[in-house]
Amino acid sequence: MLQSLLLAALGLGVGLAVGYFVRQGLSGKLKEAELKAKQEAQNLILEAQKKAVSVIEEAKSEEKERKAALDKHEVRLVSKEELLLKKEGELDSDKTKLSNAMEALKKEREELLKSKEETAEKLSKIAGLTQQEAKDRLIKEIEDRHKEELTGALFKLMHERKAEIEKKAQEIMTTAVQRMARTQVSDITTSAFTLPSEDLKGKIIGREGRNIRALERATGTELIMDESPDTIIISSFDPMRREIARVTLQKLIQDGRIQPAKIEEKVQEAKDEIDERIYKIGEEAAHELSILNLPKEILQLLGRLNFRTSFGQNVLTHSIEMAHIAGMMASELGANIEVAKRGALLHDIGKAIDHEVQGTHVELGRKILKKYGVDEAVIRAMESHHEEYPFSTPEAFIVTAADALSAARPGARRGTLETYIKRLGDLEKLASGFPGVKNAYAISAGREVRVFVVPEQIDDFGALQLAKDIAMKVESDLKYPGEVKVNVIREMRAVEYAK
Repeated sequence: MLQSLLLAALGLGVGLAVGYFVRQGLSGKLKEAELKAKQEAQNLILEAQKKAVSVIEEAKSEEKERKAALDKHEVRLVSKEELLLKKEGELDSDKTKLSNAMEALKKEREELLKSKEETAEKLSKIAGLTQQEAKDRLIKEIEDRHKEELTGALFKLMHERKAEIEKKAQEIMTTAVQRMARTQVSDITTSAFTLPSEDLKGKIIGREGRNIRALERATGTELIMDESPDTIIISSFDPMRREIARVTLQKLIQDGRIQPAKIEEKVQEAKDEIDERIYKIGEEAAHELSILNLPKEILQLLGRLNFRTSFGQNVLTHSIEMAHIAGMMASELGANIEVAKRGALLHDIGKAIDHEVQGTHVELGRKILKKYGVDEAVIRAMESHHEEYPFSTPEAFIVTAADALSAARPGARRGTLETYIKRLGDLEKLASGFPGVKNAYAISAGREVRVFVVPEQIDDFGALQLAKDIAMKVESDLKYPGEVKVNVIREMRAVEYAK
């Protein structure tokens, strides 16, 4: 027991000794680590202080530079302000000088006007004339003094330039017309339908004439049966109605059954067939002229023109002929060939519209072309061919000239003798109505009017003016194809007898 207590006491002592020594060793290491940490902290503080001092110095340096720059900028602004003030003072001075100069000029101008008026009044009192009378007398004296020279110079200038222009125009038009070789047969108001046999006339007339009455009523034509053997004359002012009647007769004869119900059926078939043919005719016309991309509605209307006439001239044939002529003239003149051809082909498109629609064919044509998106240049080219609209493009002049060439050439159109004689009489009457005219004669089928004047009343200068006045009067008052040449003739005869 004692031994165990000793051993325990010995172990306790050894443990206390060991713990003491261990604690002393750990305490030394802790102090050493604490000293090391303090040293590092002091080093960090010193480095931070150095960096702070460096940053403060840099900030002070930048502040000095910024302040120096601001000082320089302030100096420049002050300098500019002084310069502006100086210039403002100079401008005020110049403005004052200019205002004074303007006042002085105004006074001088008023004095000059006053002096001019006083001088004019003095001259008027001396001459016994007003200022306007003196001016008119001076102009009259100069005109009388140099009238002969002016007349000669004006006559020479007009004839030289006119001859040159007419020569070039004739070359262009002659070339175009010679290249455009096209036959033209004037349509009339009747068409002839040849029957296979004379016996068919009775079937077409029908019992008590009911078949022929039904046919005339359905087609809007008149059928003349007794004009010649084996022939029926179809009479109507409308070529389309005549064609519908002709096709209907052809279908009825092929069918063999001729009765009112069958007539109505065949008339409708004829109308449908002609509608298809109209579109093909429009396509062929555009293809002949190499005009592409026309809307289907426009082609349909073009085909309808094949059944329209103007003074006996087929309108579609006239339009195609015009397009050829316009294309050649545009090529010679350097204008737009495509626009000229399209404008010429479509210039009478408004005539394809039935009479139920109100408006001139030019106005209707413009509306149709705009509706279907035709180029504005083409519309401007076609709208002036009757001078309802001003000529706005070179192609407009070309289309109008082509229209005159196609319509006015011999054989193209048909006119009555009464209309022809009336036009000649109106032309002579118009020219004779001017003062100083002795006689007037229309010659060359109304293409020229020769005017003989009284030489004592009309001098050479007045003859030139009279020709212009008559030409303008003809243009405004008369309707005529082509152009009318006004030829004023003044003849002075001096007669004396030797005794």
